[in-house]
Amino acid sequence: MLVECLLLIVGLALLVWSADRFVFGAAAIANNFGLSPMIIGLTIVALGSSAPEIMVSATASLEGKMNTAVGNVIGSNITNITLVLGLTALLKPLLVSSSTLFRELPMVLGATAVAGWVLHDQQLGYLEGVVLLTLFIALMAYLIVNSLRQRNSNTVDPMVEEAESEVPNDVPTGKALFWLAVGMVVLPLSADLLVGSASEIARYFGMSDLVIGLTIIAIGTSLPELAACIAGVIKKEDDLVLGNIIGSNLFNILAVLAVPAMLAPGPIDANAAGRDFYVMMGVTVVLFVMAMGFGKSRKISRWEGGLLLSGFIGYQMLLFLA
Repeated sequence: MLVECLLLIVGLALLVWSADRFVFGAAAIANNFGLSPMIIGLTIVALGSSAPEIMVSATASLEGKMNTAVGNVIGSNITNITLVLGLTALLKPLLVSSSTLFRELPMVLGATAVAGWVLHDQQLGYLEGVVLLTLFIALMAYLIVNSLRQRNSNTVDPMVEEAESEVPNDVPTGKALFWLAVGMVVLPLSADLLVGSASEIARYFGMSDLVIGLTIIAIGTSLPELAACIAGVIKKEDDLVLGNIIGSNLFNILAVLAVPAMLAPGPIDANAAGRDFYVMMGVTVVLFVMAMGFGKSRKISRWEGGLLLSGFIGYQMLLFLA
């Protein structure tokens, strides 16, 4: 069991590192070929934060572990809101001001409702995957067009500026191709290592594939968001913290959940369609209410961060006790 735990840690570390290298190489190549930094930031860089989840879900579904893939999506979204945002708000209350956030908050609520529609029959089908992917492409197109309109009106949004700042400059094409190739090779290998070791641990402790996806894998693949949010707090960029979480959750539902649906459609655990979906919807509604204000200042306070973190602890206890 010690060997499996070490392999899990190594697989997770390689997964996060290779995703970063893949995004670095892809963004640098796109920049070298003259693609707008804003478009690169809103697509390649933004999607890169969900690259670990995408690769894990693809690997798990191809290995016949559909519930691990679905659990990874639901668990990551719950973890992003309760653990990542909760810890970040405890460090520093978060002010909400970006106009982009007020557009994306209803979107993440709508996307979560779509996930409920996809999961309610306890089947994940190919056509449902196509619908999710189509909605994802439409979302990306909307964000790009809206950002272009803001730029033409000389309106600057801090989230768009941050996305642009993440695009690497002056990287030789050869170096960019090298890191892109490294990422493409190591990403699937590390995902396979992570899923395999996590499955062995699950079997040892009598845990289901769904629970291992909801817990160990979901928490592990949410670590990049935690690091990005803590960095945002240090730089006093509150909107970027919320933007990272909302963007990641949107991508998880529309892009990551589409992967197992299209690669290996099939039945899912009833708990995923019931208990775990309702928890995901519940914490998303709580995030919406906290961020929008509704009669109070648009700020996520420390006590609200503590409430979210308590929700994370309670949910983990529910899973393990069940």
